[in-house]
Amino acid sequence: MSQFNLFNQTEDNILPKDGIVQYYGTVFNQEEANNYLLLLLKYIEWKNDEVKIFGKQIITKRKVAWYGSKPFLYRYSNTSKTALPFTTELFAIKAIVEKVSNETYNSCLLNLYHHGEEGMGWHSDAEPELKPNGAIASISFGAERKFNFKHKITQEKKQIILQHGSLLVMKGTTQSFWQHQLPPSKLIKDVRINLTFRTIQE
Repeated sequence: MSQFNLFNQTEDNILPKDGIVQYYGTVFNQEEANNYLLLLLKYIEWKNDEVKIFGKQIITKRKVAWYGSKPFLYRYSNTSKTALPFTTELFAIKAIVEKVSNETYNSCLLNLYHHGEEGMGWHSDAEPELKPNGAIASISFGAERKFNFKHKITQEKKQIILQHGSLLVMKGTTQSFWQHQLPPSKLIKDVRINLTFRTIQE
């Protein structure tokens, strides 16, 4: 039996304590989600990510992009990026996300996973540029993937399946007390794009 508790679609808090994570399920229908997946693959300026781990420069297989309402500087994993202007597609997606989540965002970090063997290790989105305890809205297009949470103190774990066209929102003290990961899977062959809308302090 899995060590994770599996959650279905809900707008309730899926965390038992020390933070708020709400999963809204699919906020884009199949046709809309398919269309956005194709548009983002075509028009986003994707680049392989570069991170420093133990002083060593690593180029990741997944690709990333950083966009915003201003040329915000964003630093993570000992690297920095300057935001490109929002595209028409990102503006449209952001408007829906803001309406559903009742939050506002001024930037977006995008990740392109070519298949299930590309993932993301345990981490928290707690960079100093971000609004303290601000909401982070995660939109998924493409392959369904498992998404895990782990409490930093108790090591308690939660798991959810992120659907094609779905919205997950993390806010409150979530980043202070929880880490999250996108575990790899050899069974998944399809592409996935993840957009995380954030608020950079101005």
